[in-house]
Amino acid sequence: MPNEQTKQLTLGAMMVALFSILLAVSLYVPVLNLVTSFFIALPIAYYSAKFKRKASILVTVVSIFISLFIGGLLAVPFAMIHAFLGLVIGDAIRLNKSKLFMLLSTTIVLLVTISIQYVVTVLVFNFNPVKEFLAVSTDQYVQMGEFLERFNALPNDYEQTVSDALLMFETTLPSLLIIGLFLFVYIFINIQLPVLRKLGLDVPKFPAYRYMVLPKSVIWYYLVVLIFTVLVELEQGTFPFMVFANVSLVLQVLLFLQGVSFIHFYIHEKGGPKWTIIVATLLALPLQPFVLLLGIFDLGFNARSFIKNKNRK
Repeated sequence: MPNEQTKQLTLGAMMVALFSILLAVSLYVPVLNLVTSFFIALPIAYYSAKFKRKASILVTVVSIFISLFIGGLLAVPFAMIHAFLGLVIGDAIRLNKSKLFMLLSTTIVLLVTISIQYVVTVLVFNFNPVKEFLAVSTDQYVQMGEFLERFNALPNDYEQTVSDALLMFETTLPSLLIIGLFLFVYIFINIQLPVLRKLGLDVPKFPAYRYMVLPKSVIWYYLVVLIFTVLVELEQGTFPFMVFANVSLVLQVLLFLQGVSFIHFYIHEKGGPKWTIIVATLLALPLQPFVLLLGIFDLGFNARSFIKNKNRK
């Protein structure tokens, strides 16, 4: 028992030191920080994968506290994000959870962390990043309009178009934040896990993307939202409009991903080379409406079973 406690203390001190070094490099060393920023959470993830939650939380708290001396008060939010990410990733590995569980739990923790930091920034420092961003964007659009007007190239509906675009951005900001965080965490996890595997940890794996199939209920949710927005005229800026705009955007992204998954599945079943999957994925972005319809078709009509049966014949 004493040997185990000594091992925990020794490794914990090493991981805190390594976390602090990576944090310092990410804060003060240009260019190199583009690489080290993705590995700050690694020491915490490794430690929490090997030891129980109580010890891991202690190491996480100490790491965040030390960040105060490394970069001052402004470094603490940055350190909190990476420390909590490492804690959740390592804890999921220790508990033998699936990679999907790790992805969802890490996204939720990151969302909660950023939300708390946002509230503290607004209440304590009287600074609203979203409003400041919108104000800067508005000023830039005004300057662009003045520039275009000098050359008689200003569209007639320029101001209305800009106003609608900024309003839509502000309205769909919650869903954009969730989607952005989800993509970031997906990339972040796929950077951490290969390194943790090299360090001797048994890390989970995702099944191939072509096997991703959403619940069929997603189609019904999307149809309900679509029908409601067609039949009921919602006023821009109201709470119901914000809710349905965000739900609609999230569902469209999910169905788009389903469509891309179907394309991967089809190419694989037909024995296409890997480069065609890459090209098809890149082409899916400008062809988003068509790919979204593919996702709906795939879920609604079980197209994969038809392709499988056809290939068997």
